[in-house]
Amino acid sequence: MKQNPVVNNSPELQDSIHETKRRLAQRPFPDFISLRQHVSVSFEFFPPTSIELENKLWSCVAQLAPLRPRFVSVTYGAGGSTRQRTHATVDKILAETSLIPAAHLTCVGAPRDEVDKVVRRYWDIGVRHLVALRGDSADPGRAFISHPQGYQTAAQLVAGIRKIADFEVTVAAYPEIHPDAESQQADLDNLKRKLDAGANRAITQYFFNADDFLRFLDRVRAAGISAPIIPGILPVTNFARIVKFSEKCGATIPVWMRDLFAGLDDAPDMRQLIAATVAIEQCRLLLEQGINEFHFYTLNRSELTRAICHALGLREYREDSLCELNVSG
Repeated sequence: MKQNPVVNNSPELQDSIHETKRRLAQRPFPDFISLRQHVSVSFEFFPPTSIELENKLWSCVAQLAPLRPRFVSVTYGAGGSTRQRTHATVDKILAETSLIPAAHLTCVGAPRDEVDKVVRRYWDIGVRHLVALRGDSADPGRAFISHPQGYQTAAQLVAGIRKIADFEVTVAAYPEIHPDAESQQADLDNLKRKLDAGANRAITQYFFNADDFLRFLDRVRAAGISAPIIPGILPVTNFARIVKFSEKCGATIPVWMRDLFAGLDDAPDMRQLIAATVAIEQCRLLLEQGINEFHFYTLNRSELTRAICHALGLREYREDSLCELNVSG
């Protein structure tokens, strides 16, 4: 006997559908042709820990470089554990591509003099953009403890960078509040301190409900902050892993999203299609509200990010020879 399909009628999903319809009714979605001139993107990579992962990284860089990102950032591991690999990755991007690297820098595990030395080294080799972060403990589950002779906060780090050279500085923002923040207002005050210290912009932690970002942006503007706030977009490659990571960083996994990915653990192709659809729709909703710059957490995978950027109207510009990397390392 043929069974009827299960329909998700949860209040959360219905509210999301109604809100989406309301927003789309307020202003028609812009023509994709015009988006090519107005959408700006940047990409985040993490430094490789093996030859195999190194090949994967540079393949990803080569695939995404022709999309002309505004910049590409390179992360530190927890506790600064990948510091030297971060430096090496930034060096190679700078030397072998025409991409603009933005090196992550944290307050973790080093005195000020050592951090300042790293900042000066970056300036000397031609890096002009830093992502200044407080950083997290190297031990999962343990609270952050600053170095006794180090920068204590991201705001202090930004101010220290500004004393050394005229870097472009990006900091982090949290639409759903940083896990260590005492309150929503305290988190917003901390963001303001970082920007007042000299940061140019903030990139957000990833989120999946567009309204979470839009409400956060309203609070930011109401607090008198005018700096650009760039939404961080995470294309989901492994849903189970994202669920675990989100529990630690405070990002909400909506019920409707859990429903979409349910039963797809052994269906990677379908999972890819769902992941692309979710991220494209997320970006469409933000575009409809006038947000036209996006930062993608690529996880060193190019396929989903390329598909999403294509849907946003971005096209590859291979004739510019933006990236001529030897993928084999």
